[in-house]
Amino acid sequence: MAEYIDFFNVYIMGSVEMLFQFYFFARILKKKVRHLFYFLYAVCATALVLAVPVTTIIGFGGLVLLLAAGGIWICGADFKSSLLYAALVVEIMHLCYGIVKSLLGVLYPLMSSAALCNTSGMVFMLVSEVGALILAGFCYCMVYRYFSYHTSEEIQYMFLVFIPILMIFLMGEYISFIEFHWQIIETDGTARYLISHWEMLVIQLLGIVSLFCILFAYKKLLQSFHLSTELSLLEQEEHSLNQYVEEAKAHYEKTKSFRHDVKNHITVVKELLQNGKAEQALHYIRDMEDMAEELSFPCSTNNPVVDILVGNKLGIAKSMGIDVHCSLLLPYPCGLRDIDLCIILSNALDNAIRACKNMDADAERYIRVSGRMQGDFLLMEVENGFQGNVTFKKGTGLSNVKAVAEKYHGAISVKTQDAAFVLHVLLIIPCQEEGVSR
Repeated sequence: MAEYIDFFNVYIMGSVEMLFQFYFFARILKKKVRHLFYFLYAVCATALVLAVPVTTIIGFGGLVLLLAAGGIWICGADFKSSLLYAALVVEIMHLCYGIVKSLLGVLYPLMSSAALCNTSGMVFMLVSEVGALILAGFCYCMVYRYFSYHTSEEIQYMFLVFIPILMIFLMGEYISFIEFHWQIIETDGTARYLISHWEMLVIQLLGIVSLFCILFAYKKLLQSFHLSTELSLLEQEEHSLNQYVEEAKAHYEKTKSFRHDVKNHITVVKELLQNGKAEQALHYIRDMEDMAEELSFPCSTNNPVVDILVGNKLGIAKSMGIDVHCSLLLPYPCGLRDIDLCIILSNALDNAIRACKNMDADAERYIRVSGRMQGDFLLMEVENGFQGNVTFKKGTGLSNVKAVAEKYHGAISVKTQDAAFVLHVLLIIPCQEEGVSR
C-alpha cells in the first residue's frame, strides 16, 4: 500500500502540480500554449524534482530556470518577465504546500484515533495536495489580476521583487531545517521540536503575506514611475503649447500692425500710379504680397493659436512626404480653452505622424484634419493612414485627449478600418458666461 501511495504522490500529484504551475504561469504572461507543451513541461519538471528536491537551493533554482525557459521558448515571453514570474509561481506553490502541511500538522493531534484509523494515508495525502492547489490557485489568480506586467519599462525593476522572493525562500528553508533537525530534550527525557506546527504555520502565512506586500509595493512603485513619466511629458507638452500661444500673440501683433499700415500702403500705390510709375507700383504690390504671405497661416481654423499648432505639425508631416489636408473650422472666441484644443490636436497629430512614419514606403500615407459645429457640439476628426499589421495600443497621448474630452462632457472614439485610423473627438461648447476662462 505504501508503494502505491508513494507512486501516486510523486508521479500523479507531482505531475498535476507541475501542470498547475505552468498553466497559471502562461496565464500570468497572457500567452496561449498548446496542450502538448503542458505535457512536456510536466514530464521534464517531475523528472527534475525527482533528481533534485525543490526544497534545496539547486532544486528551486533549477525549477525556476526550467519554468523561465518554458516562458521564453514556449510562450514567447521576454527573459525578465519569464524569470520573475517563474520565481514567483514556484515560491507561491512552495509556501502554499508548507501552509497546508503545517495546518494539517496542527489538526492531526486533535483528530480521534478512530478517525485516524478510518482515514487512509491516501485520503489524508490527497486532502493535503488538493488544499495546497486550491490555495495556490487563489494566490495565482490574485497575481494575474493585480500584479501582471509586460512592458519593458515596467519589468526593468524586476530585481526589486526577485531578490525578496529568493530571500523568503531561503529563510523558509532555514526555518524548516531548524524545525525538523533541532530538538530540545526535556528533563523527563522526552524530546520536542524547537518550532511547533503552530509557529511554523504562522511563519509561512507571514511569508506569503510578505510576498504580496512586496508585490503591492512594486505595483505602487511602477505607478509612481509611470505618473512621473507622464508628468514630465505633460510639462514638456505644456512648454511647447505655451510657445505656440506666444507665437500666436506675436503673429497677431504683426497682423495688427500690417492692418494699421494698409491705408498708408494703398496711398503709396495710388500716388505711384497717378505719377505714371506703374512698374514701381507693381514692385511695391509684390512686396506687400510677400508681407501678407508671411502673416498668413498655412492652415486657417479661425483660431490663431490652433492655426500655428496645426500648421507646424502638418508642415512637419508634409516635409516627410505625407499628404496633408485641413478643413477644420473652430468657433472663436468660445468657452474652449486654447491649451485644451492644442492638447487634443497636438497628441492626435503626433500619433498620426508617428503612424505614417512607420508605414511601408509603398503605402498611402496621409493625414486629414476636419471638424464642424452642430449647435453647441464640436466634432473634430483626425484620419491618417494606418498599417493593418501594426498593433494599436492606447497610450498617454490618447489618455490626454480623453481627459480633455471628459472635461467638456464629451467623448472620443477610435476606429480602424482597412488602411485608415480615425479619431473622433466630441466636445460640448459651454456658454461664454459658464465657460472656462482663457
